[in-house]
Amino acid sequence: MTGEPLPAGPEVIKAFARTLPSAPGVYRMIDEAGDVIYVGKARSLKARVTSYTRPERLEVRLQRMIAATRSMEFVRTGTESEALLLEANLIKRLKPRFNILLRDDKSFPYILIATEHEAPELMKHRGIRRRKGHYFGPFASALAVKRTITALQKAFLLRTCSDSFYKARTRPCMLHQIKRCSAPCTGEISIPDYGVLVEEARLFLSGKSKSVQDHLARDMNAAAGNLDFERAALLRDRLSALALVQSHGDVAAKSVEEADVFAISHEAGQFCVQVFFFRSFQNWGNHAFRPRADASLGDAEVLEAFISQFYEDRIPPKLVLLSHQPAEHALLEEALSTRAGSRVSVQVPQRGEKRDLVNHALNNAREALGRQLAEGATQKTLLEGVANCFGLDEPPHRIEVYDNSHISGTNAVGAMIVAGEEGLSRKHYRTFNIKSQSLAPGDDFGMMREVLTRRFTRLSAGSLADAEDKATGMPDWPDVVFIDGGQGQLNAVREVIAALNLPREVIFIGIAKGEERDAGREKFFMEGREPFMLPHRDPVLYYVQRLRDEAHRFAIGTHRARRKKDIIRNPLDEIEGIGPARKRALLQHFGSAKAVSRASLADLTQIPGVSGQMAQLVYDHFNRSK
Repeated sequence: MTGEPLPAGPEVIKAFARTLPSAPGVYRMIDEAGDVIYVGKARSLKARVTSYTRPERLEVRLQRMIAATRSMEFVRTGTESEALLLEANLIKRLKPRFNILLRDDKSFPYILIATEHEAPELMKHRGIRRRKGHYFGPFASALAVKRTITALQKAFLLRTCSDSFYKARTRPCMLHQIKRCSAPCTGEISIPDYGVLVEEARLFLSGKSKSVQDHLARDMNAAAGNLDFERAALLRDRLSALALVQSHGDVAAKSVEEADVFAISHEAGQFCVQVFFFRSFQNWGNHAFRPRADASLGDAEVLEAFISQFYEDRIPPKLVLLSHQPAEHALLEEALSTRAGSRVSVQVPQRGEKRDLVNHALNNAREALGRQLAEGATQKTLLEGVANCFGLDEPPHRIEVYDNSHISGTNAVGAMIVAGEEGLSRKHYRTFNIKSQSLAPGDDFGMMREVLTRRFTRLSAGSLADAEDKATGMPDWPDVVFIDGGQGQLNAVREVIAALNLPREVIFIGIAKGEERDAGREKFFMEGREPFMLPHRDPVLYYVQRLRDEAHRFAIGTHRARRKKDIIRNPLDEIEGIGPARKRALLQHFGSAKAVSRASLADLTQIPGVSGQMAQLVYDHFNRSK
């Protein structure tokens, strides 16, 4: 039965506004399909929603939003700052199309000194702070964390091994030999003395670097004065490592101990927000974000919405510096302070070092946006060229490229890369572990058949033909699919597609390598066309080559990771019934899996927790041939 059409925007909003309280809260506007199209917060729900009942007074963007509204939902909150935090949470989760969206969201890495163990571990950390210890960050990239941890190992000789590895050691590992660990695992340093190193590292990362360096310098001079040149040399190397940690930033902060610096640039309808992280008076890196927002919005409005979402799942620092004044400055401060559990100051500096830091971030935002616009123009031209060369009705919005990788059929994987209007979209890359047991080793046709069957079966069952990623605008369905292979691969693809009966048309193109695998002599295969080649210097040819090479790189990288995992797999894992506890007992007693393999049955039965039956099982596993 067909239901009556839902009442349109203004009428719906008027009906809801009559019963709303004059209290803070969050409202959601919902369209005919049941999707949330806008999330907003208000000091007074009644006043804010009533303002939407006169759309002729509002800007065009809001008029379109109101016209699309068919229902509304509301949540009342205790304060307006609570409403702001809830609004940011819902926007990140629901991604309404009329809101400003934080795209390219990522979790930034931290350095953690985990204090759960008697000998604390130095490590990289992402995500929720579940482990007990001291967290330092965020850092802009995993590379920056790795580089800093390496320098901290040299400076403070803290262990980076796991607790299980620590427990199983009977002699110092290689890191101790190259002077990157003090080896508390084997008693090369006492636990109290190791605790002194941990405290020095904590003070250094907390901004007390000058006192730590002065202390090490005094100890070095005293050791040299006592003719203990070996210890003096060790302290000298530690001081050099500390200097290396402090030299990584390209811009220093003499008066700003802890702050996040935000600057926004806007051009040609696109926005770029540059974020710099300063901790312990050091620049710990920066990252460029490209929020999705209507071009009619102002920089301050976009930046304010961006910051609310940025700190939805992050702890703000004591100081947040902005390039533009937010309209609700006091409310933003209150919300961030609530999120941090302590006072957070939001400032738009006008002079001094803080203003210099903001200007530095602003220049970086403008340069990043300029590069983005230049690359976007080039990408648009390339996609138009793809449409012309391959006879498409319009430039493709999503291109997928597939490749397989294996060695004689072992560790076989399929890989899919994705490109669109903004270039390569690594967020949408996928890998497929080849599962079929009936495939002959090295059957590339069968592997491609399995990969595409799984990909398009899932796509047909799980999404509409016009669905897209709300955060990035990338459609779920490809317009063009490139297959690494010639006519045989393309025929295998046709069989799959014919059997699946896809709800929309997808163009499949095979790429066969040129004679003697010569780049530039690729031959293309399409249904309904004779095989053809593109001109040797055609930019579209170079573009397709890059896509194919990226798919090949991604497939090989995934295959190597699987192969490496298999190579380093412990032989004890292959024995059914050997769990983590028994495995740990065997390794602690014998030292290695190789030693376990050489053990006699009598030796195996002496291990606590290993029964006679289990000892026989282990012995038989390693002595089958005998």
